Amino acid sequence: MEINKQKRLKARGWRVGSAEDFLGLSREEIEYIELKLLLGEHLTSRRRAKKLKQVELAELLQSSQSRVAKMEKGDSTVSLDLLIRALLALGATRRDLAGILSSVRTVARRPG
Repeated sequence: MEINKQKRLKARGWRVGSAEDFLGLSREEIEYIELKLLLGEHLTSRRRAKKLKQVELAELLQSSQSRVAKMEKGDSTVSLDLLIRALLALGATRRDLAGILSSVRTVARRPG
């Protein structure tokens, strides 16, 4: 959000914060969500690089197109196991997965 907009909102009595603050998420919960989102982004990239449609990846995984869409968006109902299995099915290596995991932004610890 723009700084000027934040100032205007604060001047009118609004509190400005992040989604994490609003939801009261712990550092671990934030990192878990970011990991799932990152894996989903990599899944989308790999699928598109292989010129596959979601329905084609679904067939490869013996799943559904809607499940693949949820995987790519980091939906809370999708397990890390399924995301990793899908990446492996698209040719990702252990080294690729390690690179993805190491690129997750580390969330700073909150005081207190």
